Amino acid sequence: MKIQEFLEHHGIAGNPFAEEDAQNDTVFKRTCLESTFHPSWDKIYGDPADPSTSIVFGEKGSGKTALKLQMVRQFERHNATHPDRQTLVVQYDDFNPFLDRFVSRVGPSRPVDKVLSQWKLWDHMDAILSLAVTQFVTKLVDAPARGTAARAVRLTPPQARDLSLLAACYDQSTAETFPARWRKLRGRVGYNAWQGLWPALLGLAATLVFGIALLSGFQRGATQWAGAWWPWMLLAAAWGPWAWRRARSWWLAVRIVRSMRTGNRTVGQLARALSRMPEVDLAGQPLPASARSDDRYELLAKFQGILAAQGYAGMVVIVDRLDEPHLINGSADRMRQVIWPLLDNKFLKSPGIGCKLLLPLEVYRFIEREDEQFNQRARLDKQNLIPSLEWSGETLYDIASTRVKAASVGSPPATLSQLFEPAVDQRRLLDGLRSLRVPRQLFKFLYRLLV
Repeated sequence: MKIQEFLEHHGIAGNPFAEEDAQNDTVFKRTCLESTFHPSWDKIYGDPADPSTSIVFGEKGSGKTALKLQMVRQFERHNATHPDRQTLVVQYDDFNPFLDRFVSRVGPSRPVDKVLSQWKLWDHMDAILSLAVTQFVTKLVDAPARGTAARAVRLTPPQARDLSLLAACYDQSTAETFPARWRKLRGRVGYNAWQGLWPALLGLAATLVFGIALLSGFQRGATQWAGAWWPWMLLAAAWGPWAWRRARSWWLAVRIVRSMRTGNRTVGQLARALSRMPEVDLAGQPLPASARSDDRYELLAKFQGILAAQGYAGMVVIVDRLDEPHLINGSADRMRQVIWPLLDNKFLKSPGIGCKLLLPLEVYRFIEREDEQFNQRARLDKQNLIPSLEWSGETLYDIASTRVKAASVGSPPATLSQLFEPAVDQRRLLDGLRSLRVPRQLFKFLYRLLV
C-alpha cells in the first residue's frame, strides 16, 4: 500500500511528521503551538506580568525553537488581554549581523577564535538594545492608528529626549533613511529640540547680514571695509559655535561608533543627530562611548522607563539558534566565547527584564568545569536552570497523537495507536518512544516508519 493510500485509509491528510524544524512546521503552528507543552513549561515561561530568567540546555531537535515560538505566542496573547501591562518580546536569535560587524571592527584578518574572545557583556547589551529600540521605534513611527500615535505623545520631555537619543544610537531599521525616520520619531514624541539649531541659525543670520551689507556697499560704491580683516573675523566668529558644536559631535560620534562594535550607525549619521540635540540635553547623559557596561545599564533603565510610560510592564529577551551563525558553525568553544559574558547575574536579574536562554547542550559541559568565580558571577542556581530538555515517552506520545489528530479529516479523528498493529500495545509503544528522547527523533522515526 502506498503512503498516500495508507493515510487516506485512516482519514489523514498529508504526513503529519514530514517537518523536522518548528520554524517551518505548519502542523505545529496550527495546533501544537497552544496545546502541547513541555512538562517544565511553567518554569521556563514564568509569569508575563513579572518577567523572569530561565536557562534551558537541550540537544539538537529537543524543541528549543518550538519553546521560543510557544513563548512568543503566549506573550502575544497576554499583550492582547492586558494592553496596559504588556511585555516587549525581543527575539535575539540571529547573531550573524552582530558577529559580522564585531569581527569586521575588531580584527577582520585575525583568527575568529581570538576575535570572539574579546566579545563582552556590553556587546550583548548593545545588540539587545538595538533590537528592542528598533522594534519599539517601528511601532511608534509606523503606527497607523491614531490611538497608538496619541499614546506616544504622552511621553514626558525627558523621556522624549531619552528615546530620541536611544534611537540615534541604536535604531537599525533599513525601511527608510535614518534622518527621515529619526525626524519622524521626534515629531511623534514631541521632541523638537529647537535649541539645537541656534548655532546654525546664528551663522546663517550673520552670513545674511554680511551679504546684505556687501551688496549695499557695491550699490553705493563703498566696499573699502570688505578689504579689512575684521568683517571676515566677525563672520567666522558667528560660525564658531556651529563649528565647535559639529567638531564635538563628530568626536563623540567617533567614540560611540568605536565602542559599539555590533552597531551599524556611521559616524556621519550619528554626528548629525547629536549636533541636532541641544548641549543641555546631552550634558550628563549616559552614552555608549566607552568599553564598559555601566553606561548600557543606565540606557537600559531609561528604555525601561519609556516602556513603562507606554504600557509595558517588562521586557523579555529570547536567545535561540546560538549554534547557527556561520562564524560559530556549531563549534562549542565559539558558542562558549559568545554566550559566557551574558551569564552575569546582575544582568540576568535586572528588574523588569527576563532572559530566556535556549542553548545547545554542548555548552553545558563547559559549565560543569567552571570555577567558583564563574559560579559566583553567573549564579545559575537563581536562573531557573534546566540542564537538559528531556521528554518522557508519555509526552512524546501526546505530541505525536496531537499531530495525527490535527492532520485528520475524518470523524472521529485518527489516533496514533490505530496506525500500528493491535499487537503493539500502548506500553510497548511508550517504551519505544521513550528511547527516542527528543521530538525531532520522534518525527524522523515515525516518518520513516510510514514511508
